[in-house]
Amino acid sequence: MTISYRTASPNDADILSALGTDTFIATFGHLYSQANLDRFLVAHSPESWAADLVDADFAVRLAMSDGRAIGYAKLGPPHLPFDPEPARTALEMRQLYVRADWQGSGVAAALTDWLIAEAQVRGAQDIYLSVYTENPRAQAFYRRYGFEKVGDYKFMVGDQADDDIIMRCRLDG
Repeated sequence: MTISYRTASPNDADILSALGTDTFIATFGHLYSQANLDRFLVAHSPESWAADLVDADFAVRLAMSDGRAIGYAKLGPPHLPFDPEPARTALEMRQLYVRADWQGSGVAAALTDWLIAEAQVRGAQDIYLSVYTENPRAQAFYRRYGFEKVGDYKFMVGDQADDDIIMRCRLDG
C-alpha cells in the first residue's frame, strides 16, 4: 500500500477529529471512565480542529493510504507547564498519532522527521512534548530522535490526572 503525506487544511477538520478520537480511544480509552473520556475528546471535535487548522501558529501533517487517514502530527506553540520557562525559542509536538495497524511501518518516523524540519523552518531551537509514563515504546521512539526528559506533568483527562513526562529535543545539537 502506498503512503502519502500532506499538509492538513481546514477541510480536514472532520478527518482529523475522527482520527484523533479513534487513535486516542484505541490506545488509552481503557484507562478512563466514559465521562472523563467524553470531556477530554471535546479537544478532538471538528470545531476545535477547524480553529487550529486556520491558526498560523499550528502546523498539521496527515499520513494517508488509499484515501484513509492513518496518522498525523501536530506542531504548535508550547503550552506545557514549564518550570522554568524555556530559555530558547521552542515549539511543541502537540500530538503524534498513528493507527495501530500502521505502527511500525515508518509513518511515525516520517511524521516526526517532518515535524522537526517544520520546527526548524519556524525558527525553533527546541521541541517539547509530553508522553505517558506507562508508554515505554513511545518514550524509546522519542529518545531515538534526541528527546530527553526535562520534567514531569499531570496530563488531565476529564478529572483524572495521569503521570506524563516532558521531553525536549535540542534542534541545534
